[in-house]
Formats: sequence, structure tokens, C-alpha cells
Amino acid sequence: MLISSVLGNSQRLDGGAMFGNAPKALWTRWVKPDDRNRIPLACRALLVEEEGRRILFEAGIGVFFPPSLRDRFGVVEEEHVLLASLDALGLTDADIDIVVLSHLHFDHAGGLLSAWEEGEEPRLLFPNARFVVGEAAWERAQNPHFRDRASFVPALNAQLEASGRLTVVGADEERSELLGERYHFLTSDGHTPGLLLTEIATANGPLLFCGDLIPGRPWVHLPITMGYDRYPELLIEEKQRVLGDLHTRGGRLFFTHDAGCAVAGISRDERGRYGAVDAVPELRRVAG
Repeated sequence: MLISSVLGNSQRLDGGAMFGNAPKALWTRWVKPDDRNRIPLACRALLVEEEGRRILFEAGIGVFFPPSLRDRFGVVEEEHVLLASLDALGLTDADIDIVVLSHLHFDHAGGLLSAWEEGEEPRLLFPNARFVVGEAAWERAQNPHFRDRASFVPALNAQLEASGRLTVVGADEERSELLGERYHFLTSDGHTPGLLLTEIATANGPLLFCGDLIPGRPWVHLPITMGYDRYPELLIEEKQRVLGDLHTRGGRLFFTHDAGCAVAGISRDERGRYGAVDAVPELRRVAG
């Protein structure tokens, strides 16, 4: 097993939205906003290369938006960065066998689509991949709430379904025959229904792809949530359970949105407060 962090297009989003009810005086200690109060965010995927197959966890935001919406949602680069990052590893999207999606918000799944072109509908990339998503997350994408319907891409949902390569994981399934025994699923509902978290058994202990449950190092602190979270109090309780279990087992966290850190360990002080330690900015074919 070789593990790599793979950058997609980056974003700049409002810091107040990203830190929920945390005051600006607090969150600016962790990250500095620009003159529009936006903070830098990565949209990072995780690539696992095993004998005979390659598994990609998420695809970032991509550049399927037209230019006007790209600015509104803070997408920085004009090119499809995920494809360029795969190219730097000697790969193309056609080399990916499985794509696991924690949920279908556009900043985690939009990279599955081709770049915007005038007069053309974005098309589904990754022509040889099977796509894995949780049952409740898929249902939410098909029938979103008024509060979050702008976070989904109906054209992507339709193309995933039409591909014939979509696998929907049941709410009670902790493992997938497609992935195998080294991959264990947990679900979370605090951010969005059925967020699918994948724990990977590595030689260095469990590695959790934690998606929007814990987007980056500041959100390891239990009280810190996003304004985008559906049920912040539930999310805090979910974080507490996950972090407590992983800390006991020497686990690590893989971050999708931390601009400066791909992986970190977990600390816990005498008052029970969790933190991120031993930050790793990037993984490039690290043995797992």
C-alpha cells in the first residue's frame, strides 16, 4: 500500500462561516483572513495504491462552475488541479479504479466533472472507476433540503447513476466487499446526513479520512464547528467519540480542507481537550 495526498482546486471561503459561532478574535489565531474575510482552504483527496488497483477518496471541488460562480464560491485556480496532481504522480483519471465519496457536496465531488467550457455540459471523468457513496448521503443529494440544495450538483448525480458504476453503501454496513477488510466505514450526521468516514488500516495504525467531520486542525477542538454543519451539537458529540477512540488506538486524521496539513496525530491534555500534533504537510507514495 502506497498513500499520497492529492491536491485539487483550492478555495477561499468566509472565515465566519467556516468557524460557526467561534469569534473572529479566536479563529484568526489559527488562520489569517484576506481583505474579504475569506480564509484559504484546500480540497485534498487521498490516493491509495495497492497491488492491482488504485483507490481515490474524494475528488475536491474541480472547475465545473462557470467563471461567475467560480468567483462566488472562491475557487482559486482556473485549471483542473486534481488532474494535474494525478499527472504529477504519472497517472490520469482513467487509472483510478474506485472513488470513495464521503458525501456529494460540490467541494468534495465536483472534481469528478470535467472543466467548464462555454456551451458544453461538464462530463463525468474517471471512466474506469466504481463510485462508492453512503445510502443517506446519496438520498440527501437526490432530495436536498432548502438549506443545502445549492451544495449539490444535480447533473453529477444523474451522471453517476447513469454510469452503472455507482455502489451505495447501506447505513448498517461497516465494510464493503468492493474495498475489502482494510477499510472500515463510520457514519456521521452532524454535518450532513450519512457522511461516510473511512478508516484505513495501515502499518502505522489507523488513518481516518474524516471529511467534513473534522475539516482541518482547528476543528479538532471539540467546540469548533462550521456554519455549514446541519447539527453542530450532534457533530461535537460525534467528534468526541471518534477522537477518543482514535487517540486510544494511536490513530491519525487525514484532512481535506486544511491548507497546510494533510495528516496529523491526536493529542489529549489533562483536561480532556483534543489537539492536532505531528502535522504532515503532504504524503507522496508513503508506504502504508
